[in-house]
Amino acid sequence: MERKKHKKRNHVIIVTSDAVDADAKQFQIKPWLLQIIIIVGCVLIGAAVGCFIYEKDVWEVANRRIDEQKILVDDKEHEIQALNEQIKELQAKIEDRDDKINILSDTVNQKTAEVQGLAETLAAQALPTEYPLTGSASIEESKEGDPICIFTASAGVTVVATARGTVTAINEDAGYGRNVWIDHGNGYITIYRNQGETSVKLGDEVAQGTTIFIINTNNKKFAYQIMKDGAYIDPMEMLSISG
Repeated sequence: MERKKHKKRNHVIIVTSDAVDADAKQFQIKPWLLQIIIIVGCVLIGAAVGCFIYEKDVWEVANRRIDEQKILVDDKEHEIQALNEQIKELQAKIEDRDDKINILSDTVNQKTAEVQGLAETLAAQALPTEYPLTGSASIEESKEGDPICIFTASAGVTVVATARGTVTAINEDAGYGRNVWIDHGNGYITIYRNQGETSVKLGDEVAQGTTIFIINTNNKKFAYQIMKDGAYIDPMEMLSISG
């Protein structure tokens, strides 16, 4: 029994409007063409939906990244602000330390100047340039042997150390009774010769003006000598330094 062949039919699309007197228009369309149109429409709709969803995801990711960047920027701004505050604190500490350093430097400079002045004063006090008597006296210089000054003073005048130093020797003296040696620690040694009793002892630390002998009627003669680095020098040359 043979099957009846079905005749392919076309689809009819009727287009009309809601107007009362509108005419209806009919369009015949092949089934395969309709299928293509449907498929294309579905593809376009799917593509549109996909694009919408994709763009939505993209915008969400973009917005999330923007928010993260804002958070990072805020964090960096807070870090920068904290660093600026730390810098200000450090600058304040540095300024305070600089002030203290300046004060300390001024103090050190002042102390250095004081020490230097004291050292100069002590050095000057150790230089035998002062007059060896507290009163006036006649002076004569010996032309024989080692340089020596011989003073003739009045009773009551005292023989004094011409500079700061240490008594290193007290000896019997054939010509003047006794002699006292004072080392001034700078290469100078002064020698005092007189018949009177010594007012200092061996090892005494003496200052400028310390009494060595007291002149009386029995010991008016006083001899004075200076040595520099082991050699005798003219005492008058040293006395002339102080005028």
